[in-house]
Amino acid sequence: MIARSPSPARPAPTRRRPPPGLALLAVAGMTLSTDSAAQKADLDCYRTGGGSLEICRGGEAEGVLVAPPPCDYAANVQLLRVPGSAGPIQAIHQGPTPEAGRRGRDTCAPRRATNPLDGGALRSGRMPEQLATLLPPTQAHLWAIARAVNRPKRRGRGRLRAQEPVRLQAESEGLPARNPMVIGGRDWAGDDSLYVFLLATLPSAEGDRHALLQARTADLVTFDMRGRDGAEGALTWQPFASNPDAGRGRSRRRDAPSPSAVLDETGAPVIGNCTGAGFDRNDLVGAISLVDRVYHYFYTDVLPADCGQPPAKRRTALYLRTSQDLTAERVWSVARTIAEPLPDQALIRVAKAKGMDRWVVSYTCNRPANTMDGPVADLCVQYTADLSLGSLAGLTWYAEPIAIMRSTAYLGLRSGGDGAGRFGRSQHYWMTDRAGNLATPANYPAKAGFLTWLDR
Repeated sequence: MIARSPSPARPAPTRRRPPPGLALLAVAGMTLSTDSAAQKADLDCYRTGGGSLEICRGGEAEGVLVAPPPCDYAANVQLLRVPGSAGPIQAIHQGPTPEAGRRGRDTCAPRRATNPLDGGALRSGRMPEQLATLLPPTQAHLWAIARAVNRPKRRGRGRLRAQEPVRLQAESEGLPARNPMVIGGRDWAGDDSLYVFLLATLPSAEGDRHALLQARTADLVTFDMRGRDGAEGALTWQPFASNPDAGRGRSRRRDAPSPSAVLDETGAPVIGNCTGAGFDRNDLVGAISLVDRVYHYFYTDVLPADCGQPPAKRRTALYLRTSQDLTAERVWSVARTIAEPLPDQALIRVAKAKGMDRWVVSYTCNRPANTMDGPVADLCVQYTADLSLGSLAGLTWYAEPIAIMRSTAYLGLRSGGDGAGRFGRSQHYWMTDRAGNLATPANYPAKAGFLTWLDR
């Protein structure tokens, strides 16, 4: 990960805007500098990690990883190194529901990542260790998980019963497989599986909430979905058929998985705090990092006190849930607030830094200065001084007023989008190892991390 210094921002170069619906996915490296002042003459740097680390930006590679056709998109691209796999790097991201399989034709109309009629699909493909600058061919998975299951029973003012499994109802386009997060199982206990946590929409009369689902896989090709079976709601793993036509006939509906929201230690479903509309929200979006045999799920969600506010005025917070076993009946702890308040559009990823006992965070932000076209969207990166949660809570995320999302920890991204700031850089992710912690390709040993993002 690399960053620009807090010096006044240079005027952004004029760029040709991409056509509507085009998603440019770019990739860049991050460098932690220990060079001398003479060696850093051509770099822009700033201090982080309590002042003990310096992130520098120079002439490192940054470029477009994929420019999808109008009927495709890519978002939330996690590059994953899986030891012993034939890849050895896996590219995992959210893409569109397979059009040909659902409608029996090879062409498709223009589609966008924000299209509410597109349920979304998890896509995966193998990349060379050298990290080619093109996204590899990928296969779609988990795009129509269920056909019809019961809505959750409610009481009072729309509250969910804590001890009752939450069954999700799929519309004709299937349950969304959105915002995937992939993490390895407890290999020290003989569990070599990879676990995929993803978001679906839980409909209700009051509005939609994001709900956390779970799948497992050994190869990122075949998947089991976690759901409930029978009247007592016993936990079960049910195979998901990745044939685009699977589930269309009555014979498949009987056996189709009926996923339910993952439960926390109290038996309550892990769902978003507030109702909302549309998919372009960051409720429960984040990353999972394994440190000292404890899984750390960092994510953003709306502050409960702001649920009654209009979406544009809602504030969010960074939350943490932990787990020691992803296969447990009740997977996650109750939510713990790490940092608040944060802007409504904040999307934050947290992981253990490469080779250091520090947290590294990347988050959406704007550069300190405006152009004539408005704020310049960017991504920010900071390191903590150690692995304590207090060091995360103590970070200065944004300058006041936080709603403008300005920060001096911005990277100064150049690839894709519109340099004048009219196209936001969003849905960022990075390269991780099996434990969800920062990793880099073998041919970039000096890099501290590799970052991906989406330009619309």
